[in-house]
Amino acid sequence: MSAQCTDTETPLSLRPAAALIVTPMEGIESTAAALAAQLKLTVEVAASRAAALRLLLRRSYQVVILDQILADSDPDGAELIWQHAGVAIPLQVNFALAGSARLEREVRTALARRQREQQLADTAATAAVDAELKNAITGFLLEARLALAEENIPPQVESRLRTMAGMADRLRERLVPTAPRDTTTVSLLAAQK
Repeated sequence: MSAQCTDTETPLSLRPAAALIVTPMEGIESTAAALAAQLKLTVEVAASRAAALRLLLRRSYQVVILDQILADSDPDGAELIWQHAGVAIPLQVNFALAGSARLEREVRTALARRQREQQLADTAATAAVDAELKNAITGFLLEARLALAEENIPPQVESRLRTMAGMADRLRERLVPTAPRDTTTVSLLAAQK
């Protein structure tokens, strides 16, 4: 099967899902077509290591399926394919023993696992950024409060510090909507007027 999409500028998330089957087995095209129809993805077939490497250089795949027989007979070639597979899910399948139903299950399971891993990674990244923002805002708020607590602050500086403390307080409220508003900032600001 030939590639249906070779666009390297389109983000991966907007490209149709694609799988690469690497096997010299004859008649694999019918299995590839069944897999494509069942899982709604583009499936390409490479009959050799060289063909697989050419396809891997042209586009990214979500799954690369390598025939176990090919991997056993050419371990260095298999390693080279895995190195060029990028972030694709690597699967090794014995096509002589596995039917298209088993292949479909393996690919479906691998794609579902990748999706769960991506969701967990997104959640962790969001939590890390959220924590970083909260820490930075808390730092701004604390520094503004400490500066306002100093004596003999010039009025212009005091006004700027009040503005910074107010902005930091509002940002913190937006990031942590369930947290009660800290009244010490308001009372501290009111007491210093």
